[in-house]
Amino acid sequence: EDDGAADHLLGMRVPPIALPSTAGGEVRLDVLPGRTVLFCYPRTGRPDEELPPGWNAIPGARGCTPETCGFRDRDEQFGDLGVRVLALSTQETDYQREMAARLDVRFEVLSDAELTLVRALRLPTFELDGTTFVKRLTLVISDGRIDHVFYPVFPPDTHAGEVLDWLRA
Repeated sequence: EDDGAADHLLGMRVPPIALPSTAGGEVRLDVLPGRTVLFCYPRTGRPDEELPPGWNAIPGARGCTPETCGFRDRDEQFGDLGVRVLALSTQETDYQREMAARLDVRFEVLSDAELTLVRALRLPTFELDGTTFVKRLTLVISDGRIDHVFYPVFPPDTHAGEVLDWLRA
């Protein structure tokens, strides 16, 4: 259900914030040329770790790995449209690197562990046990400006196809 927490984002300029990337170095979304799809998700888990207590009871929290795999599996289709795909979570870069290697994710995953971009854009969040997580949403950014917002995102496993359909239209 849309709670209106992302209504303010359409048309906003992305602030000049550099975020660490799984590819090494940092990425500034405000200076990327052309079109970028930035899908934001709360966290991916690891097969050998339990989910945080209460995670499954939070609407929209589950499904980060299937969503990421959906974008991974369609990455070439985004490229054919001249669109760059990036992901963002509030997890640390080392955690994200493990996930990217394990799932064979070729696009960059950005870390906003300090909540710098999350706070600057006032992205919707939720808290669990004192930790803040970004809610699942996708921004289509063109030359530093947010052109479209997908929020809320459900179901996450088919979301990449939904974004592709919007881009093609």
